[in-house]
Amino acid sequence: MVEIKKELDDDIVVIGLENKDFYVEVTNFGCTLLKAVVKDKEGNPCDCVLGFPEVSDYQKRDGTYLGALVGRVCNRIEKGTFTLNGKTYNVPINNGPNSLHGGIEGFSYKVFDYEFIEDGVKFHYVSKDGEEGYPGTLDFYAYYTIEGTSLHMRYEATSDQDTIINITNHSYFNLNGHASGVHNHVLKLNADEVGCVDGDGLYTGELLDVTNTPFDFRSEKVIGDCIKDNHPQLITARGYDHPFVFNTDKNQAELYSPETGIKLTVSTTYPSAQVYSANYLDGQLDKYGYTMHPQDALCIETSYLPDSIHKEENPKVILKANKKFKEETVYTFEVTK
Repeated sequence: MVEIKKELDDDIVVIGLENKDFYVEVTNFGCTLLKAVVKDKEGNPCDCVLGFPEVSDYQKRDGTYLGALVGRVCNRIEKGTFTLNGKTYNVPINNGPNSLHGGIEGFSYKVFDYEFIEDGVKFHYVSKDGEEGYPGTLDFYAYYTIEGTSLHMRYEATSDQDTIINITNHSYFNLNGHASGVHNHVLKLNADEVGCVDGDGLYTGELLDVTNTPFDFRSEKVIGDCIKDNHPQLITARGYDHPFVFNTDKNQAELYSPETGIKLTVSTTYPSAQVYSANYLDGQLDKYGYTMHPQDALCIETSYLPDSIHKEENPKVILKANKKFKEETVYTFEVTK
């Protein structure tokens, strides 16, 4: 069942997607994921994503991007500038010396058109040529559908000019059901390499072999046993805030809470994900009245490598005119004993 749960001002709505095992709530403001509710090992409902009490709280631009779709380009662009086809473009500098998550008013703060489809909703937004400094008019769609206890997020876009695009979802997962330390969660990442970052959070282009480091999650590890390591990269980022390069093309990440028995499996067509331990949550109240502290959640932001327009010889973020951008990430929740 798909239905409007609430109508707000400025054509903003809250939409519920529901079947007998899964309830998802989203809004067309930023295509934001508000709730993802499944039953825990005791049969009690558990909301697996952090969020604010009201949709208006998401509009405050506090820098958390809770649950938001992020674009036109997620993560950081070095010094807010890039060159494409010999022409230099400038995008807003809004995070230290760099551009972050699409600029001052990226996709996270746009009101999307929407249409109900089978088992979900189709969001649509046209980003005009020059918006936030990006070239080309981008015709963008996001499809959110549920199947069993899986949430599918599929992204498609075309542009009338060569441009760059890198879309992610910025949900903060806590499988305990509310803001609380995520150190008890167990993480597995099928990734042999992790990208190093500088003091501003920018991917440096250096890839580190995870072997014998606190970034090696190729077998299950308790996050709290690793995040306290004095590795220079953990100190620089105040925890995890790094791009992991996947070594497989499906089921790349697993997150598990022994408290609720819920496991999240993330499967994506993207080659990497920024894994972020919510290091900059700073006292906001969540939708259930809990205070959100640093490291009270884990984000698994599937995407192309950050700043690849500068860091890769053949950047995957480049979308050629009239070609189709298409990527998908699936989030599957299940109870394991």
